[in-house]
Amino acid sequence: MGTMGRKLAEKLKNLCVFALPGVLIFFTVVIVPFIYGFYLTLTDWDGVKQVKNIVGISNYLEAFQDAQFWSSMELTLRYVFCSVLLVNLVAFILAYALSNGLKGQNFFRTGFFTPNLIGGVVLGFIWQFVFSRVLVNLGESTGWGIFSTSWLSDPTKAFWALVIVTVWQLSGYMMLIYIAGFTSLSADVLEAASIDGATGIQRVTKIILPLMVPSFVICLFLTLSRAFMVYDVNLTLTGGEPYGTTRLVAMHVYEKAFTARNYGVGQAEALFLFLIVAIIGGVQIYLGKKKEVEA
Repeated sequence: MGTMGRKLAEKLKNLCVFALPGVLIFFTVVIVPFIYGFYLTLTDWDGVKQVKNIVGISNYLEAFQDAQFWSSMELTLRYVFCSVLLVNLVAFILAYALSNGLKGQNFFRTGFFTPNLIGGVVLGFIWQFVFSRVLVNLGESTGWGIFSTSWLSDPTKAFWALVIVTVWQLSGYMMLIYIAGFTSLSADVLEAASIDGATGIQRVTKIILPLMVPSFVICLFLTLSRAFMVYDVNLTLTGGEPYGTTRLVAMHVYEKAFTARNYGVGQAEALFLFLIVAIIGGVQIYLGKKKEVEA
């Protein structure tokens, strides 16, 4: 075997050792279930019977005509907009405050990141107790009308309760990404701006924000994907109540497939959700990368 042959064999060996296991795992846990899920959208399977009759695109038509699905999608879009905006705003402010040599900043970083380590189910139950008991008792003892009744019993307040819990959970995680972005900023550029007489606001708007575009792209994509797919917090905090007014789209899809045992329509609605998230995420990354190049 010549030198070229040995090099090719070595490359194939390294490829099989390092890349093949990951490719196989990805194919097994992502590609195969996705293909099987698409197949289910073409059947009338109820999750129990062994026979799966092909029904064509009727499940897609039924999903498209499902008013509750689109109502939950509209609510989810509102939730995603509010959550993404507030999470990234809070995370950026925290990262900026904790990247300037503040005394004990490592302790505060750890404290703000800790909520992200709590599972969504546990998190929902904790905040359910806070909204239903702690804040109600606070309202009764202080006379504050905003806390006189549980937020979870009012449709509007229950929606904002979901947003608040999401911001509390995700801000610390996004904060670390923004801190990494701040750490990578060139000290020479910031020092030159200060010498030229740039104010604090000018430094942030003209220098820091453009250079932080890569961090914004990552954080926006992560918060978008997690907000669209939220289910555990929605289940344990509000359960979709009151009167189904806080049932986000992931919960609706789950109930359609597993509670109503209409797997075909549920999978079709899940595919619609996937396409919407993929389109929004793709556009966000594309626009962000354009800004990143310009920066």
